[in-house]
Amino acid sequence: MDVVATITHIDGQTLDATTASGHTVRLEGGAKETGGSPMEMLLVALGGCSAVTVVEFLEKMRQPFTSFEVEVSGERADNPPRVYTRIHMRYRVAGDVDEDRVRRAIDLTESKYCSVYTMLDASAEMSHTIELV
Repeated sequence: MDVVATITHIDGQTLDATTASGHTVRLEGGAKETGGSPMEMLLVALGGCSAVTVVEFLEKMRQPFTSFEVEVSGERADNPPRVYTRIHMRYRVAGDVDEDRVRRAIDLTESKYCSVYTMLDASAEMSHTIELV
């Protein structure tokens, strides 16, 4: 099995996570003054995976978007281990784009190409909305 990430204790509940590609992100379990919680980072990973893939499809489809944003929100279970039970993604796309092509890019991303989405879809109720600006 390949090493993908190394998590190093800094102080208290503060940690640094370093990826195999050498990038570091700060994690924090307590007050979150210097970093996001691991569960917040899971939503970031989902949004990032989806955004990269949708943008790639929009570019291949020659859709001239001027801005693109994904807002990810999650609802967690009340009891430990407090997994996400519902996750909603709001895609905002601005520019002279065809709505059907934007929908197609998002559908392909969520149904086949975003591995983070596929993993979370197995355990949480997933939904999305699209806003064309």
